[in-house]
Amino acid sequence: MIDVDFKGFRYHKPIPNFYKIDNPENPETEISDDLLAELENLAKKYNFTGISYSKLSDEFKNDFNIDIDNVLIFKFLMGVDLINMEPSREKGKLMDKEFQEYGIHVYEFADFLRQNGFRADLLHPLDDNLSLRAIAMQSNDCVITRSNMCYFKDGLHNSFFMIHTSIDNLPFKTENDMLWVPDFCSTCGVCIDRCPKDAFDENEKLLRKVCTAHREGCNECILRCPFFKRGYDKVKKRYDRMVKK
Repeated sequence: MIDVDFKGFRYHKPIPNFYKIDNPENPETEISDDLLAELENLAKKYNFTGISYSKLSDEFKNDFNIDIDNVLIFKFLMGVDLINMEPSREKGKLMDKEFQEYGIHVYEFADFLRQNGFRADLLHPLDDNLSLRAIAMQSNDCVITRSNMCYFKDGLHNSFFMIHTSIDNLPFKTENDMLWVPDFCSTCGVCIDRCPKDAFDENEKLLRKVCTAHREGCNECILRCPFFKRGYDKVKKRYDRMVKK
């Protein structure tokens, strides 16, 4: 683990630069299966659940006015004990701390790639000029739920960091097998019905200024969601039975 002073390294403040290795002048564009497996194992060492991969289309890059091609998404599950805590400012601080502790390792992942000849740069999670959720959707490995969360199969209580890289031959997915989730969500709505802050408008869109998830760590929509209670596979079986009827 990188030894740093965490002062200033808060979720709502700019993340300091913890790179130890510079980007190569002439970055490589192809990674071997063995080296990619080594990176995935490094992520698992720090309790990340896995890596997803986004290949950004030309249309997407034009729409968002960015010049980024390949993105690695390092996913981790928020602590269940923390999620079950009652919302409070103290809980918000603890969530910040957890986020920081995972985030520090992303620089280590970037340095690993740089050391092996690839360009690798962290996409700052609070950059207002980037939509990380939109980039995540380009991975074909997640969906946006009715409660406005970016949901990967790893778990509803998933969070992530991103690195954009020069590597062109990552195992990108071309189809998204989770596109049934919004349809299931439309039959449920428990996140809306049980929201303690009534943080959804008349069109069932989340009102960010009303939601207290980031200020006080309200996770009621996670705790109530069938995907959190039962997991992806069980909810999919329930959905398939519903569709057959």
